[in-house]
Amino acid sequence: MTAGYWMLAAVAATMLVTGLPAAFVLLMVASVAATLGAATHAIEPALLAALPGRIVGLLESDLLQAMPLYVLMGAMLNRLPLAATLFRALVAWLPAGPGAARTAGLGLGALLGPMNGSVGGSVAMLTRAVYPPLRASGTAPAEATALVCIASTLGVVIPPSLVLILLGDAAMRAHTEALTITHASTQIINTQNVFRGALVPAALLFVLLVAVVWLDAARRRSGAPAPTPRPPLAARERIVAIATFAVIGGLLGAVAWGILYAVEAAASGAFVLLVAAIAARQLSWPLLCTVLRDTIAIAGALAMLFVAATSFTLVFRAFGTDRHLADAIVGLGGGAGTALAAVLGLIALCALVLDAFEIIFVVIPLVLPPLLVRVPDATWVSVLVLLTLQASFLIPPFGYAIMMTTGSLAEKVRIGPLARAVVPYLVAQWLVMAAVLAFPALTHVAQDSLDSAPPAPDAARGTTAVEEPISVPPNDDLTPPDDAPPDASTPSAAPAPRPH
Repeated sequence: MTAGYWMLAAVAATMLVTGLPAAFVLLMVASVAATLGAATHAIEPALLAALPGRIVGLLESDLLQAMPLYVLMGAMLNRLPLAATLFRALVAWLPAGPGAARTAGLGLGALLGPMNGSVGGSVAMLTRAVYPPLRASGTAPAEATALVCIASTLGVVIPPSLVLILLGDAAMRAHTEALTITHASTQIINTQNVFRGALVPAALLFVLLVAVVWLDAARRRSGAPAPTPRPPLAARERIVAIATFAVIGGLLGAVAWGILYAVEAAASGAFVLLVAAIAARQLSWPLLCTVLRDTIAIAGALAMLFVAATSFTLVFRAFGTDRHLADAIVGLGGGAGTALAAVLGLIALCALVLDAFEIIFVVIPLVLPPLLVRVPDATWVSVLVLLTLQASFLIPPFGYAIMMTTGSLAEKVRIGPLARAVVPYLVAQWLVMAAVLAFPALTHVAQDSLDSAPPAPDAARGTTAVEEPISVPPNDDLTPPDDAPPDASTPSAAPAPRPH
């Protein structure tokens, strides 16, 4: 039953030593483990026949229709100068001061991070649009790099980023498995619950980060060079910036409040960016072809990662290691808080090696169901996972955002000054995480306020704008015995699945 742990160790070691893509490593380790398991009769070969059905079921998910659209938005933001235009507009509209440029960088990361879909995409966009003007305004290399690092991770906690969408789907499946085990009578969460749960912590984090920027700017003001005069915005740039801010902000709010589904918002956002680029005369035919090639390549790599992670977890479960891991988490002494700390610590360690997508597809399906058996507040746990991922990406020198940013910049920054520049942002992030740990109600404020208001009609679907909880069939390994009593929370009694 412990063979799956050796699979995880082999994946981590192979990725660290060889640097091969995660999808290739996952498939290779799964194939070797399945072959050895079948040869030694440790697993039943018939179990592997379930793989095609799992892959087809994964790729048929309506939720994954949003993936290539988010990738398209990220590719356009990375290739077009639109992000630079928005940054200049934010600097021009913010109050003049030494912290205006860095605040504009945070604002751009908060606005476009969810549209980029990933930390890597945000890093690529911010290193082009934010880092050069920060350096030109006199910001030291370490401070400018730290600002890019923290801004690139804001899309992890601000809905409706691709990370939140995929984590929300994984949390829904994990919650379904946990309720199948416990037979608790409660609603199964969906992506909207995770979106709304992240709203208040994300807002608190952004406010604290802005405070850090201005306090640091005030501390450094004495003896600093005079700020570079801000160039005026052209009329066309002003119009494009206002329209883009209004539409993207409206889309993010509409998804967070359940007015639009994630797929609809992704399609609308991609269309708005395309129209804005054409209106600003920034999109040529060769550039459009480049954007589409980038989209196909990245979306294909993500789809391959989905398939590889599904294959890996099937073999992992075939060895029975998932039951061993679940028993260890459920039986961990010290109360629910100990189990929560252990799982979040494991996710934090994995984030030093894997990116967010790999953690969501490989680690979350294994550790979240037994954790939700001990800690039933699925929304609270999901938001804590998001905050843990974001903090781990900022830990020098191995944090994913740190490594991506330093690797993307031609100007090299020493790790010591960079670590000192990142610490204030990390402290702000840890304060928010401590607040969420101490006050779980923070993750339910937006949901409670929405539930207290009358639902707005959605004439296009003949339903309400608020999504009902949905469920998916549990994994075979966690299916209750035939003599288990029926329960309203089991998947058979849950509402029929609906697209997000």
